[in-house]
Amino acid sequence: MTLPGQNPNQPRLALFNLGFRPFFLGAAVYAVVSIFIWLGLYGLGWSAPTSTINPIAWHAHEMIFGYSLAVIAGFLLTAVKNWTKIQTIYGFKLGLLFCCWLIPRIAILFDQGLLIAAVMDILFILLLASCVLVPIIKVKQWKQLGIMAKLLLMGLANILFYLGAFDIVESGIRWGNYTGLYLIIGLILTMGRRVIPFFIERGVGYPVTLKNYLWLDISSLVIFLLFFISTVFTHYKIIAAWLAALLFVIHLIRIAGWYTRGIWHKPLLWSLYLAYAFIIIGFLLFALSGYHYVSVFLAIHSMAFGGIGLVTLSMMSRVSLGHTGRNVQQPPKLIGLACILLTIGGVIRVFLPILDMSHYVNWIVISQLCWIIAFVFFLIIYTPILIKPRVDHQFG
Repeated sequence: MTLPGQNPNQPRLALFNLGFRPFFLGAAVYAVVSIFIWLGLYGLGWSAPTSTINPIAWHAHEMIFGYSLAVIAGFLLTAVKNWTKIQTIYGFKLGLLFCCWLIPRIAILFDQGLLIAAVMDILFILLLASCVLVPIIKVKQWKQLGIMAKLLLMGLANILFYLGAFDIVESGIRWGNYTGLYLIIGLILTMGRRVIPFFIERGVGYPVTLKNYLWLDISSLVIFLLFFISTVFTHYKIIAAWLAALLFVIHLIRIAGWYTRGIWHKPLLWSLYLAYAFIIIGFLLFALSGYHYVSVFLAIHSMAFGGIGLVTLSMMSRVSLGHTGRNVQQPPKLIGLACILLTIGGVIRVFLPILDMSHYVNWIVISQLCWIIAFVFFLIIYTPILIKPRVDHQFG
């Protein structure tokens, strides 16, 4: 396929050449902006800009359907091109899709903008789903439909959130946010099973065969589904706690089979490994929260801050290098520091409150600052990479 700009004289601005570029850049900027706003609301006593949605619900929604979904969009639009060998949207169409994501991020901050945010948010997910489904259907890669189903379910979760925001469904905000969270966790567990051992085997620099077990794959899927349903839609906390304990054991066995000491020499390997570990620890903390040993919010932030945050930072860093013609085995040194900062932030957010609750607000503020600085480092490194053409002069 001949594409515009597939020559050394292509335009200097390549931001809309492929999906990962605008969505990774937008996600990173929003990671800084949204947490800065949350820092002001939670730590500095700022007044909430909207009375329709409470600040905690806004924070949860925007980290799930704002930040995380932007990363997913960039990843899928890029990965589907690789899977199917069919060019996904670029140029003006990609710019329009990006605007469908951006407009709700601004509109949701204002009471009069909530309806606009709802319409544009749902439109964004529907358009994104169509953009990735069409190439998959054309080449009949039915094995990818499971991932696509999770994307459509994200749309339903977002609808639930807005139905709650408009007082149509009483528990809509909670159902929507938690469904979105666990769908993303499920997507990470699914994709992590595919890519983390693959990256490790090819990235450590020596021959290694990592262990995977079919019984783990099947049991983790079934038990996670039961955990999700019991946690979000029932009040059986003890059942959910025991399911979380089973998930902790299952995924601990899995991640033990992926370990090799060479990962610690590669920031984009150990960051993925630790992100998976944060999610596993989240299951353990959730199990303990069922018996009131710890707060359930520590479990959630282990999965969200440590798990989603670290895995998305690492994947954005890796994909941005690989799809601009650069060497993924030699990332910029500053990105390693960004991963370290985010890991430290996750430890502070999750573990220090267990040791000392008297400084809980301080731990949150410090962890937020670690998050902000980590993503500022990402932006310093990757903004030029994301907006400039590939170094090999190919289109993409």
